[in-house]
Amino acid sequence: MTNESPAGTSALGHAATWQPDVLGSGYEYRTLELGRDPDGEGDIAATLVRHLPDPDVVSTADAVLYVHGFTDYFFQQHLAEHFAARGHRFYALDLRKCGRSLRPGQTPHFISDLAFYDAELNASLRAIGADTDANVLVAGHSTGGLVTSLWLDRLQRAGGAAAAGISGLILNSPWFDLQGPPYVRTVGTQLINTVGRFRAKSALPLGKSSAYGDSLHHSASGEWDYDLDWKPRDGFPVRAGWLRAIRMGQARLHRGLDIGVPALLLRSKLTKFAREYGPAVDVADAVLDVAQIQRWAGCLGDRTTIVPIDGARHDVFLSAEAPRTEAFDELDSWLDWLAGRSARFTAS
Repeated sequence: MTNESPAGTSALGHAATWQPDVLGSGYEYRTLELGRDPDGEGDIAATLVRHLPDPDVVSTADAVLYVHGFTDYFFQQHLAEHFAARGHRFYALDLRKCGRSLRPGQTPHFISDLAFYDAELNASLRAIGADTDANVLVAGHSTGGLVTSLWLDRLQRAGGAAAAGISGLILNSPWFDLQGPPYVRTVGTQLINTVGRFRAKSALPLGKSSAYGDSLHHSASGEWDYDLDWKPRDGFPVRAGWLRAIRMGQARLHRGLDIGVPALLLRSKLTKFAREYGPAVDVADAVLDVAQIQRWAGCLGDRTTIVPIDGARHDVFLSAEAPRTEAFDELDSWLDWLAGRSARFTAS
């Protein structure tokens, strides 16, 4: 899929009803209007995408709500179709200022408090509830894994994640801590907090790398096709206020959450950081430190199944065929376990 749209704009109209999506046949979107941006960038909206179920497949399983990461949006049709083949209704959320939701004049992905995302996450639950009475499995990749974990913790404290209709959480390489040497997570975080408070939109001088993007996109060395305006190969600039929000969210995670539902965490076995693409990038996480993911995986507060995938990329479902197949097999095994667990609880 390639959507030709000018940089910084969306090719979608803004519709409160379901409309044909840029992914083509079998996909629709609707706009979730969110009002004025608390970060001062005008009116904001999020975009909910749904995969239309095959009429020959009976949807008896939980619905799925997928949330992307930084410099990302939903384009992974093979993921939607895998869930749909199992009988799941599939939905994906492009968060405010991301992908389909980015409006002219807005800073891509910028937010000063991850809790602001509760607005579109809760709106997505309501929209899915209007479509189906099934419970919802939440799936989050990278930054989306951090965002959804924090959201479920707030739902749990507000009355219960399960009571809100959530049945489980699937985490795909969640961003649970900063990568890099220890001083980045100590002195570096103090600097981020200071700069992020007073110069929130300032781009941090972190340098850019297209190594991961080159490993994915077919125009370089990868097998995947997606909109490079919405997911540039070398990433969007990292803003100080946004990274401050990330560090505040990670600190909250490190103090311990209670998401209220079982979780599956998939990650690569290795980390390989590189400025330029090389074959090693294809078989490791080139974005996050998997040791930090593992270190904080026990902070979710409920039963968590952790599965390292040998040879996986940062997005394990965009890995090469063999590790991708293993990731889907592990996902299916966990989904079968979760369905059996739910059935036992219902029977009792």
